[in-house]
Amino acid sequence: MSRVDAICALIDLKHMGRPDSVAAYLLETRNGPVIVDPGPASTIPALRAGLAEHGYEIAELAALLLTHIHLDHAGGSGTLARENPELLVYVHQVGAPHVADPSKLLRSATQLYGDRMEQLWGEVAPVPSERIRELSGGEVVALGDREFEVAYTPGHASHHVSYFERATGIAFVGDTAGLRGPPHFSVLPVTPPPDFNLEAWLGSLRTIAAWQPGRLALTHFGASPDPQHHLEDLGAGLVAWAEHARDSLAVPGTDAEKQRWFGERLERWLDGRVAPEQARKFLDGAGVEACWQGLSRYWRKLGVP
Repeated sequence: MSRVDAICALIDLKHMGRPDSVAAYLLETRNGPVIVDPGPASTIPALRAGLAEHGYEIAELAALLLTHIHLDHAGGSGTLARENPELLVYVHQVGAPHVADPSKLLRSATQLYGDRMEQLWGEVAPVPSERIRELSGGEVVALGDREFEVAYTPGHASHHVSYFERATGIAFVGDTAGLRGPPHFSVLPVTPPPDFNLEAWLGSLRTIAAWQPGRLALTHFGASPDPQHHLEDLGAGLVAWAEHARDSLAVPGTDAEKQRWFGERLERWLDGRVAPEQARKFLDGAGVEACWQGLSRYWRKLGVP
């Protein structure tokens, strides 16, 4: 457990036993604790332990604020809702039907992860529809004595929102602000299928920047204290990765060969940004295969052969 703010704590979910990989954020309110992105069901033991460090139990949670419905962020929501029958779940309206009935989401995820689904994510249970609160962007969510502005921030996913607490200056940005990790804290895009959209994502970065946050709270991983530089760095990375993916489509051979070419270009892109021993860890965290699939799908929809 580490602090992000006096009234916001980071819980390291240690996904697959790895520290500094997936974070949940604990917000204390007069109505009870709130979690931003609870993670998958496979990490609920770590979430439970993190809550206990602050004197809370899952049964006391008032709400979940989901940035989007990807399983590393929201997969455990239904399991938590079953354990806590009063729990409310806030999610973008595009993602809400899949939180209530995750069957389509599971079919899509299984195409990516195959027989690793259970190991990676654990149970993906439905959330009762009456406890889902749909968002579209532009709302202010009041939870006890705290208020969170909601912005629609697509690009990584069509069902992505970000939350800004003006009183603390913290923006909870899910994957819209990418992946950032030690020791050099470079910023990486994460571009899985099926919703990557370069123009939308760059627009979302401008939306977050317009809040003028003092800090960005990232799921992957932790607080970024220089939002302007972070968002500029990510925007440049998004453009570079998208260009490499577009160029890969002209490489002769199969999609697997195009993907390998793309991965080699990313390794060169990382050279000088992070220590060589960290490059593979970063690329594994971003998921090169999934990133290429998301980027190539985007370009092919635009007619790039």
